Amino acid sequence: MDRRTVRARYSNGFTLLEVLVALGSVGTARAASLRAIGSLTQNSSDLRAAMMATWSAENRLTQIRLAHEWPPLGKREFACAQGELPLRCHELIVPTPNPAFRRVEVSVQDGRGRQIITLSQVVPNAL
Repeated sequence: MDRRTVRARYSNGFTLLEVLVALGSVGTARAASLRAIGSLTQNSSDLRAAMMATWSAENRLTQIRLAHEWPPLGKREFACAQGELPLRCHELIVPTPNPAFRRVEVSVQDGRGRQIITLSQVVPNAL
């Protein structure tokens, strides 16, 4: 056998090392893409929870505004679920320097007690 025949016979495929390097590269790329997909899924559910919590807080503040309610000073806690998401609202009413106004602050927590959002507004005395 001459050298050309030997070289031609051994250059018709991939070596085991080349195959292992290629499998390692593909595996790393798949792992990175799965992690990215998991992160996007988590971000999507967090965004949905933030939107629902915002709706709950806005609903309470709108209710006070439309009813021309003069809420009593202090704290109050109540359930404010949106859809199937269990939420808890914490309402804090504090005085302002002007006695004709009060500041209403509504904080919303998820089912695990993690605060998602806090909204506040100033309410005039409608009397």
